[in-house]
Amino acid sequence: MVVSSSPYEHMIGKPDVKYVANIHGNEAVGRELMLHLIRFLVTSYGSDPYITWLLDNTRIHILPSMNPDGFEVSKEGYCEGGQGRYNARGFDLNRNFPDYFKQNNKKSQPETEAVKEWVSKIQFVLSGSLHGGALVASYPFDNTPNSRICRSAPLCAVFQSYTSAPSICPDDDVFQHLSLVYSRNHGSMYQGLPCSPSQPGFKNGITNGAQWYPLTGGMQDFNYVWNGCMEITLELSCCKYPPASDLQFYWEENRVALIKFLAEAHRGVRGFVIDENGNPIERASIKVKSRDVSFLTTKYGEFWRILLPGMYKLEVYANGYLPRDVEFRVVEQHPTSFNVTLYRASRHPGEDETGSNFYNGNRDHINRDHVIHFRPHSGTNTASETNSGIFSSISNGFNSFVNNWFG
Repeated sequence: MVVSSSPYEHMIGKPDVKYVANIHGNEAVGRELMLHLIRFLVTSYGSDPYITWLLDNTRIHILPSMNPDGFEVSKEGYCEGGQGRYNARGFDLNRNFPDYFKQNNKKSQPETEAVKEWVSKIQFVLSGSLHGGALVASYPFDNTPNSRICRSAPLCAVFQSYTSAPSICPDDDVFQHLSLVYSRNHGSMYQGLPCSPSQPGFKNGITNGAQWYPLTGGMQDFNYVWNGCMEITLELSCCKYPPASDLQFYWEENRVALIKFLAEAHRGVRGFVIDENGNPIERASIKVKSRDVSFLTTKYGEFWRILLPGMYKLEVYANGYLPRDVEFRVVEQHPTSFNVTLYRASRHPGEDETGSNFYNGNRDHINRDHVIHFRPHSGTNTASETNSGIFSSISNGFNSFVNNWFG
């Protein structure tokens, strides 16, 4: 499901973001929250300025259930236990992805392959993986070179003395910021309280994944390392499958956080990589200096990177072209936008066309049609009841499903 003012076509220069829920079938809160979020977004478009801005400038992809087979055998009211956690073949889908630190020999499952194909076709900028059984925002890395693997949070709490060291990724500052955005906009996550005496508490409601407990084959590390997508894991409820009567409470706890988190895709740097004739360069390699995770441009030459305010250097490479470094500044008020022009290796450009350049607003042409204004400061607590324009972009079948579900 895509919710946007342009649900069927990519909006050039504007980011794609996603939420994936119910990767463990018995963790049902995220699945239900995604249905609430879809309805809230489409009914608020046109009446709430913040939501309207978000949908006009972002394509929001929502996968309510990655593990529908597990969900079908789960039981409402079961706050703990593993019934429904795995897929129909008995695999934990959040241990099934390629891993940066260790070879993952588990047979890749159809659900995993579908997600891998999905993220290979769309350059997602930001993502949240929705879980249950704790109340915390967890960020990469989930694994370490020498980790002890445990299967559940309570078990890991017993062995936490063995797994207390964080596994720091190159974008640790950004991931901590993203996690804090969610935690501080959540109704109670920021308090960092443990769900039970046997579980740890979390300062400010966030944790490094490996510091909590290490795991191999997690989805968030895969998104980050293989696809350059900033994904965090959001544990949204102490009870994995609470009664349906509690869903409104969980929606109110998470509503603002779910929306504010997605808007963080409009922070940092964005632009296009083009050749000397203004044509986009697809699959150019982009890396922020001193952050050893690279990512690729889209077929339109687009790039995005979420960064906090400061000075940075962008390193750009493409086959057949001279590499280029561009220094730039990120500010809080709006994203930094610019194009990077690469010249073919056979060409001998002048001194001002290669080497290390500082972006000062006029070094490379900016396509003003693709510049996105930064997040407005209006609230997110208003919503119209209907909006036929945005509803018409959603298939009639799913529209009927949503209406019946909430009716």
